[in-house]
Amino acid sequence: MTAPTPDPVGEDLVCSARGCRSEASWGVLWNNPRLHTPERRKVWLACDEHREHLEEYLRARVFYRDTVPVADLPRLELGERPGLPGLPGFPGAR
Repeated sequence: MTAPTPDPVGEDLVCSARGCRSEASWGVLWNNPRLHTPERRKVWLACDEHREHLEEYLRARVFYRDTVPVADLPRLELGERPGLPGLPGFPGAR
């Protein structure tokens, strides 16, 4: 099995909390086992103010996996765009 790796993030590192436009400091990693492979880590970006709220939301649904500093998240390469695994535009697609 492959080690979990967060999905890459773009240059716009804005908090994922509804209505927040603050710069993100954290990557809240999650996985919905009904939809995602076990090694996939989706990322919600979080500012300091909303980090705990986003973590608790995911914990209540048993989706929460980890929180890492935003500086530790992989970045999209120039010209890449987010997408689904195996589809054109996804950084891991061949």
